[in-house]
Formats: sequence, structure tokens, C-alpha cells
Amino acid sequence: MGEAIRTQIDVEVRYFETDQMGLVHHANYLVWFELARTDLCARSGYHYADIERIGYRLLNIELQVRYRKPAHYGETVSVTCWIEDLASRAIRFAYEVRRDDELLVTGSTQHLWVEATSNHPCRTPKELRQPFRELAGLEG
Repeated sequence: MGEAIRTQIDVEVRYFETDQMGLVHHANYLVWFELARTDLCARSGYHYADIERIGYRLLNIELQVRYRKPAHYGETVSVTCWIEDLASRAIRFAYEVRRDDELLVTGSTQHLWVEATSNHPCRTPKELRQPFRELAGLEG
């Protein structure tokens, strides 16, 4: 088994993402998670929009976040995402938000594959199995 592919995006903290104290509002970290997760999926060769076009969705069924230190307006943070666990019907993505080498936030989201037309859970779509296994570091 290899190592999971990680994607990293940089985010400049914008004023509207902060609260009255100048700290990033907690909900904005989730938006940053989504930006990194979308970038990671695109590395599989399938952007989220492509996944939906072929008739599937990744339904978020669980979210965990640990806030360690705040980010502030005007700073640039790096958001890293990788697949932590890949099952037949679900994927767990993991995240880290850092300011330089300082760890600010960690988290994970669990997603379930569903058919877009019925919203019923399904196995990982056949055409996506290999690309997502490669992202997870399960095959070369």
C-alpha cells in the first residue's frame, strides 16, 4: 500500500470570513475544506461536476473539526486534504489547516456515494473506483 495523495491549497483570509474580533469564523474552515476536497477529487481526473454529470453525488454524512488556534484577517493559510479511509460505499477525507508550520485546525468529513436520480446509497461507481483507490494510495 502506498501513501495517499495530498493536495494543498493556499487561502488568503478575507475580511468577510472573520468575526468582530478579526478571527476566522468557525464555519469558514468548512468552506476551505470543500475547496481542498474539490481540488483533490479533480486530481482523480473527475471534478465534482464530472461526478454529478455521470449521475452520482458524494453526500456528506459526518463532520469533525478540532480548532487549535485561530487564523486572522490578512494571513495566508494552507489547507491540505487527503483520503483517510476508502470503503465500498463511503470515503473519509482528512484535513489540516496551517499557517506556515503552525497547525491551526484539523478535521475530517465522511461522504456516502449516492445515485443522483434516487438519492439512494450505492457502491463507488465503477469508473471512479480505480482513480479514487489511487488517490487513497491503495494502488499505483
